[in-house]
Amino acid sequence: MAERSALVYDERCVLHAPPPGVPGIPLPPWATVETFERPERLLRTRQVLEGSGVLAHVDELPARFATEGELRLAHTPEHVERVLAAARSEDGVQLGHEAWTGPGTHDAMLLAAGGLLEAVAAVLDGHNRNAFALLRPPGHHAERAAAMGFCLFNNTAIAARWAQRERGLARVAIVDWDVHHGNGTEEIFLDDPSVLTVSLHQDALYPAHTGGLDVRGAEGTNVNVPLPASTGDAGYAHAFDDVVAPVVRRFAPDLLLVGAGQDASATDPLGRMSVTVPGYRALTDRAVALAAELCGGRLVVALEGGYSLMHLPLCNLSILEGLAGLEPRFPIDPIGADVPRGLRDVERDAVAAAVATHEVAHLKGV
Repeated sequence: MAERSALVYDERCVLHAPPPGVPGIPLPPWATVETFERPERLLRTRQVLEGSGVLAHVDELPARFATEGELRLAHTPEHVERVLAAARSEDGVQLGHEAWTGPGTHDAMLLAAGGLLEAVAAVLDGHNRNAFALLRPPGHHAERAAAMGFCLFNNTAIAARWAQRERGLARVAIVDWDVHHGNGTEEIFLDDPSVLTVSLHQDALYPAHTGGLDVRGAEGTNVNVPLPASTGDAGYAHAFDDVVAPVVRRFAPDLLLVGAGQDASATDPLGRMSVTVPGYRALTDRAVALAAELCGGRLVVALEGGYSLMHLPLCNLSILEGLAGLEPRFPIDPIGADVPRGLRDVERDAVAAAVATHEVAHLKGV
């Protein structure tokens, strides 16, 4: 078995610009530049990864462009052509609710999808024990024929289908811990019992009318876990242990994919779940253990949301450290014991600073 974890990162993914930097595409009325999907999500994370020393312990793999045929594994031909045509335009094109293309989108979105396929191939072919695809734009809101919620193509859904077609896997499980419901992934696989979709999300957040317990899919292979605001580390751990892990065990997948949106973090402007950096490490450790138990350790994590530039880079670092089996570079006492001023105090300060932003986003129904 391969010993090292892999990281797929490509700076060309920062070329996909957010409004108002896209010609003709304004910010939505509720949003500010700080509460949006933007290139700094990757750039700040890269700085933290380089400064931490973690990159010496992982293999960095190049991303590649997804082909049109690969995009059609999860999307209708009409949707693929519509998005590709929009991305060829020099102007911004609004493709759906809070989904757009601009001059830099074409390469970024194809690298986000194709880079995840490279991560999956590295793990399934035995070159790496697991992998983290740190790319953008995200994908879990994109449905078969619709773009929405910052998402153009559903990268994780494409990867699941690719693993089945190109490597002959029978069953793939997708666990999505983004704070928003993975409605696109659910819609794509709702009638397909060969793919298990599990979504842990803040109840009734986005999309507001999806993600209920009653949507079970073919043979019960769609599982929604709507959680109340302020669930926090202990609540997420409980949900994973008592709901997610038993469901995945019963399904017995050949590959575990994780849609890792770190927008449940304590300072995120678009969520209210209060998960800390150690909380994300704990979730990662659980996913690693579950993959080791069920599918030979075959685990691939894909970045979805996460919009706090204070928290997202540290959460991403904790995930990569967990995949690589490393001790935390910046240890934090998860129960808040009396420790020298450090990252735990930074977290507390950041939470206090973000309260006003949380309230504004919450009141506007984000």
